[in-house]
Amino acid sequence: MSRPVAVITGGEGDLASAIRESLEAAGYEVHAPGRSELDVSKSSSVASFFNEIQQLDLLINAAGTVRDGPFLKMSEDSWNEVIKVNLKGTFLCCQAAAKIMAKQRSGHLIQIGSYSAIHPPAGQANYAAAKAGVIGLTKSLAKEFGKRNIRANCVLPGFLETKMTAEMSQAAIDTAKEKHSLGRFNTLEEAAKFITFLADTGHISGQVFQLDSRS
Repeated sequence: MSRPVAVITGGEGDLASAIRESLEAAGYEVHAPGRSELDVSKSSSVASFFNEIQQLDLLINAAGTVRDGPFLKMSEDSWNEVIKVNLKGTFLCCQAAAKIMAKQRSGHLIQIGSYSAIHPPAGQANYAAAKAGVIGLTKSLAKEFGKRNIRANCVLPGFLETKMTAEMSQAAIDTAKEKHSLGRFNTLEEAAKFITFLADTGHISGQVFQLDSRS
């Protein structure tokens, strides 16, 4: 029996690396391309990558970018880039993956979302809009592809200390931590463990999972 095959977009990111390690330990064959191999914002790159994939049991959309700033000063380029990577990229990859999964009549699409989608802070209008769109996309895909045994779920991993958050000030980090009832952040390992668990379930679809202690 062949091993299940997973693709993780944004494969050079800290969370993607942790997910890859966890999935491989669970027996998956994992492809985790970086942007040079798979630019999710470009349809030609997405088509080229997924055309080489014969079997696909799990897609994890982990590619993302931020360009925070005050809304009145936010440039159209900053808006477009964040929407293009976080939302359009998820659309393109889900579409390419679903074509493979539909033929198999099985598969799982997991989106990495963000708490900003449901409780956005000031200065993240582009990112919050993109991630809110990802939740809507996930729920729509779950309904559209359920009859083909394809599941779709969204995971909000919570505040993780990664390269994406490394430039935040200590004061901002402390303020964020105060909003957690447990007084601590989630970890890469815990997030990856949950995603691996979710991947191996069989009857969960159309759901959004928040993995921290913020209310």
